[in-house]
Amino acid sequence: MKAFLSAAAVLGVTASSPMAAELTVITAGDQNMVDYINEYLGPLFEAQNPGNTVRAVGTGPGDAGSQKILERFDAQSKAGTATWDADVAVVHEKFAGPMVEQGFLEKYRDRIASGALVTRGNAKMALGANVDGFVMPMFNSQTALAYNPALVSAPPKSYEELVTWAKENPKQFGYNGIKGGASGVSFVMGWVYAFSGDADKLINGPFDEAEAPKWSDAFAKLKDFSTNATLTPGNAGTLDMLSRGEIAIGPVWVDMFYSWKASGQLPPEMKLVLPSPGMPGQPMHYVIPAKSPNKELAEKFVDLATSPKVQAEGIVKRFNWYPGIDAKHVEAELDKETWAKLFTDISPEDLAANGKAFPIASYNKAILEAYERQVGN
Repeated sequence: MKAFLSAAAVLGVTASSPMAAELTVITAGDQNMVDYINEYLGPLFEAQNPGNTVRAVGTGPGDAGSQKILERFDAQSKAGTATWDADVAVVHEKFAGPMVEQGFLEKYRDRIASGALVTRGNAKMALGANVDGFVMPMFNSQTALAYNPALVSAPPKSYEELVTWAKENPKQFGYNGIKGGASGVSFVMGWVYAFSGDADKLINGPFDEAEAPKWSDAFAKLKDFSTNATLTPGNAGTLDMLSRGEIAIGPVWVDMFYSWKASGQLPPEMKLVLPSPGMPGQPMHYVIPAKSPNKELAEKFVDLATSPKVQAEGIVKRFNWYPGIDAKHVEAELDKETWAKLFTDISPEDLAANGKAFPIASYNKAILEAYERQVGN
């Protein structure tokens, strides 16, 4: 515990003491999400708000974890419960919209100081649903192309350049299709954005079945491209093949890329490029239930969690995630080495221009089905 309180001192946490309460945070995601709150963020908040305590409860990884939170809110709403059993929740992007639409969330972002530091569109629209004001991104995960500069002297900076490069370097590009992990799915979505011509409509909706035939040429092009590509066995498989020199370039999750470099599983000279017109990433969001028993304290918790200092120390340094708030507000809180590690290959400007959202759910499903018909068979 002493280590975490010293971290509070490092972050310049000050004390203020409203009526003592236990703040319950329920979070989807892996165990690291629970540990982050119980072992780091919670103690920081408790130091700032003496007498109050923070307790994190995990609901499980992946979409299933967020689904449990949605069901929990739904059950308490239908039961007419005056105050619900959670103050803050951390949910995947695709569940924020349904929660807003069903009236389960508090609109709070304009009431906290860090709310003004969010600039990415995914804090306003979540896969086609208007969530503006109801969410604060905990972090932004992002995909990009990782490459070995010893094998790729001039990395392709667009999907068009990648097509040319792959023809000149057969089997040196590798990706995991759409079943071996979301980095491959992201690459496919970026491909459709690049070659279908209407990324904004796919991202923002509304869904129109007439859009699907427009993807045929893009998928024909991808099928041809894939004859020059290597199929990898998953997110980790792409990184593993890069590390062994079996491929020279491939799509990866940026946080996994840097974690592998830090552990020595990837050569230190490996680099990243985010090709235009962009590849999707996705945030996880802090939300406050409409019937939170401690709304004011919950807002203070999210404000701390999304402040520049905590985003720098907790999100960037600990997890190699991109911050949920605009990166320019975090730079002053990071040492030059950490900033350079995360933002030299892909700058904040690159992220702003080419960090895309995934398509709305209906388009996402239709694109994956079209891939199976036209590319995967």
